[in-house]
Amino acid sequence: MNQLAVSGSGLGAYLRDRRTRLDPAAFGFPAERRRTPGLRREEVALRANISATWYAWLEQGRGGAPSADVLDRIARALMLTDLEREHLFLLGLGRPPEARYRGGGEGVTPRLQRVLDALDPSPAMLRTATWDVVAWNQAARAMLMDYAAMAPHERNMLRFMFLDPRAREAQYDWESVARLVLAAFRLDAVRAGAAADVQPLVDELSRQSPEFRAMWADNEIPAARHDGLKQVRHPVLGPITFEISAFAVDGRPDLSLLVYNPVSPQDAERVAALQGAGQAGGAQGDS
Repeated sequence: MNQLAVSGSGLGAYLRDRRTRLDPAAFGFPAERRRTPGLRREEVALRANISATWYAWLEQGRGGAPSADVLDRIARALMLTDLEREHLFLLGLGRPPEARYRGGGEGVTPRLQRVLDALDPSPAMLRTATWDVVAWNQAARAMLMDYAAMAPHERNMLRFMFLDPRAREAQYDWESVARLVLAAFRLDAVRAGAAADVQPLVDELSRQSPEFRAMWADNEIPAARHDGLKQVRHPVLGPITFEISAFAVDGRPDLSLLVYNPVSPQDAERVAALQGAGQAGGAQGDS
């Protein structure tokens, strides 16, 4: 059996399983005198606004690969969750659906905060596709920014890079870093399906920063990939080098995990000492 047949068979079995789990009465269809549970094929096709014959072929593994639009219609007709919709696309097209960014979703769970805290003394944070920082650990607060003392709208990495003088002081080559940051931001927004959501921030920064306006208009995506190393000038520790890594967050397509890992044990010790001093100062201030 070839790969296409296996894929079609898996798609058909999944569609039949989801269809039989639905209550016809909940959708206004008569529930009496049914030989099998769930909706009929023609009822799913009606809800999806597609041909009943075409839908029957999909369940039978015939007719070739469906389009993304057809799969979206079927997902809505079958009341699939986001994870079920993704599974449907993987079976039907061999790839996940295009991202649908939903800003302002649920907050950061205690589980995710514990992940951040376990990464100390490596500064770590969670950011949205629009680069708002929504959670952080103590090392990030000590080494990068005191996010807890900032207003929520100020906790934006792009706004900090282009509008805060401290960003320029921390960089050895601010313009090169800013261009790399802007390119990464542009790609993140597109991948997450958040291009429309970032427009207010782009408009704001274009008004307030001529450099941002010029770089954004360049529409530049550097050919060379960043090596992940970042050296900063810390006002207390002086020069320190990090390896920066970004990770997807399982079940939260709106978030990414950003980790600044000190490149040497000595750097890690310096960050830990700074973090400890900050916590001690906070405890004394609270007493």
